Amino acid sequence: MKKVLKTILMGAVAFSLAMGVGCGSAENSGSEKDSSKADESSQAKRRQLRDKSDYGKVIALTFDDGPNTDTTPLVLDKLEEHGIVASFFVIGNNITDESAEVMKRAYNMGCDIENHSQSHPDMTKMTAEEIKAEIDFTSDKVEEAVGERPQFFRPPYIAVNQTMFDAIDMPFICGYGAEDYNNAVGIEERVEKVLAQAKDGGIILLHDMSGNVQTVAALDKIIPALKEQGYEFVTITELFHAKGVDIDPDSEIIYSYAEQTEMYG
Repeated sequence: MKKVLKTILMGAVAFSLAMGVGCGSAENSGSEKDSSKADESSQAKRRQLRDKSDYGKVIALTFDDGPNTDTTPLVLDKLEEHGIVASFFVIGNNITDESAEVMKRAYNMGCDIENHSQSHPDMTKMTAEEIKAEIDFTSDKVEEAVGERPQFFRPPYIAVNQTMFDAIDMPFICGYGAEDYNNAVGIEERVEKVLAQAKDGGIILLHDMSGNVQTVAALDKIIPALKEQGYEFVTITELFHAKGVDIDPDSEIIYSYAEQTEMYG
């Protein structure tokens, strides 16, 4: 059965990458005062979860490959300007003393900080022990910085196998991409791709990797357009809450929208 699941999954991912939609991705302190601040931020974050009946159309913007001190702050500026939150899937090796401050800013704004591995490897070629080390490294770094461990995982390259499902005790997240890791894809095309794939309960996959200013610019068109369509921007955590979905980390689903029931959607 595991071989069948793996075959189905690999076929779906290959098709998605060929079509350039869905899961497509080729991406490239210790003081009491700080601890208290992190605790307060965590409490504020939990308070944002409202009664499910209070939500209408919801969508989650997500950003991969940070944190950094050039592009991530620009993305946060746009989120603040438009009064919304997002979720950041971070790479552990990118978390330095300086970029951790940027990550804290995102967290204190109400954004989710999630796991995108330590070094962005092809995990399908790794042992279970190596996979766990990658995940633990990043989760430890995030917890050290913001006081809360990631709850969700996005696989590098959206490459997965059964060993990863067995080794990683977090829900796997994909999303609908805009190929914004590719400099050849212009601002307008990025906007068009996002708007064409937007759906209630959907997850949008973008990148805040260093130098990705085209996506920063695209946000000024993406966010107002989706607001005009009636969408509320929420974090990954809030997205599943709003849709009343209790995720089983062992479900072997790679979520591109909250109410997904098949392995790939």
